[in-house]
Amino acid sequence: MAQRTNPANGFSTYEKREELRRVVQSKLFSSSPKKIRFLEFISEQSFQGNSEKLNEYLIGTEVYDRGADFDQQKDPIVRVQAHEIRRLLKKYYEEEGRGSLIRMELPAGHYVPVFTRLEPENDTENGPESDPENGAVAAVPAAVSEAAPAPQRSNRALVALTVILAALCLALSIQLARRGPTTGPAPAQHAAAALPPSLDWFWHPFLPPAAAPLIVIPNHPILRAAHGGDSQQTIAAGHEIPKASLPEFRDTIHFRELKRFIFVPSVTDFTSVGETIGLVDLCEMFFRAGDSCQVSQSRLVDFEQIKNNNTILLGGNQSWSGRVFLNVEGFHFQDGVIINRSPQPGEEPLYKPEFDPVTNQLTRDYALVLMLPNEKKENRVLLIYGIYTQGSQAAIEFLFSPEQMAQLRNALAALSPDHKTIPPYFQVLLTTTVENGVPGDASIVAVRAVTH
Repeated sequence: MAQRTNPANGFSTYEKREELRRVVQSKLFSSSPKKIRFLEFISEQSFQGNSEKLNEYLIGTEVYDRGADFDQQKDPIVRVQAHEIRRLLKKYYEEEGRGSLIRMELPAGHYVPVFTRLEPENDTENGPESDPENGAVAAVPAAVSEAAPAPQRSNRALVALTVILAALCLALSIQLARRGPTTGPAPAQHAAAALPPSLDWFWHPFLPPAAAPLIVIPNHPILRAAHGGDSQQTIAAGHEIPKASLPEFRDTIHFRELKRFIFVPSVTDFTSVGETIGLVDLCEMFFRAGDSCQVSQSRLVDFEQIKNNNTILLGGNQSWSGRVFLNVEGFHFQDGVIINRSPQPGEEPLYKPEFDPVTNQLTRDYALVLMLPNEKKENRVLLIYGIYTQGSQAAIEFLFSPEQMAQLRNALAALSPDHKTIPPYFQVLLTTTVENGVPGDASIVAVRAVTH
């Protein structure tokens, strides 16, 4: 069937990342870590709105570990590798990726990847044949059931995660029902309420008359349990764990209802519970202030919205989170830990979560709060970023506690020469204890002023 190319920029970042993943996992690239690093680096910079910064020097220093004295005229490593990558991309789409409807290309003389969509010339009136009854878990193709299971400990962790998420979602729904609606405009009969001074100093950049901020919640990729309502294609992409290897779940509804334990990847079915509970507090505050509550999931947010508006980013795993850290001194979130590049007296160079040595349950988490200017320095970008979701929840609750926010204000004022002026932009490192998956009260570890 003939195909035509549609170069229109109608892709979500998720689609681009999925195509990048398929390319780097192909047999042509999987054994070439530097080529993978090359493609991942230029792609992420492009996804995060930094295309104009991509050049031979940056790639040479970041990907190929050339020093600050890298001379691209004398060392053609980037040009040579880019030429080879273009050749392999062409070969990939001629062979292993020939059925893909999305093409990733690296135009000659440029280092910004281009994604195009292939569209059939003659679309059929009806879509692919479907058989709802065959979507049941019982009808999973043999190829899935014959796949070798992952190690048993990982299998149990995956099932435990799914069950815990289901329980947390139920608890959240009950909490939301008790609190009432969490989205939409404030009721007309309620007058706007002012925040107490202990909170207003922090939140006033996001409250009227300022434009209502966009609140962005993360789309964490998870493995969820497949069920009879899933399509055959979804189930075929799943990973099966023999039920007999999971006796801990013999008395659960999952064990009784699901004929087989098959777990499928998803980025749309769940948002972190801690961040979502915090979202309730945020929306309630905006409603009381007579404002609306604008919420979006991270995979649907364009980087221009982040740069040009008031924005609150809840939790990590967002493509915008890493971009926020690019030019900020102080604390950096990297690889599941918080790095302190300039430790002050009494501080540690590294902060990691803590776990019970017997049960392996999380007992301490950390979170960063960043108040930064947006691209034009007319609005603010607030990032609330826990290592785990418990850290995010504790940090959000901290930001709504008058007593704790009074402590934060004093700590920030101590950074200024007059010990009174609050820096407009800053970082806050918080920590919280965690018991049975529930965070306690957060406390301040350290603060930093941010200069821009």
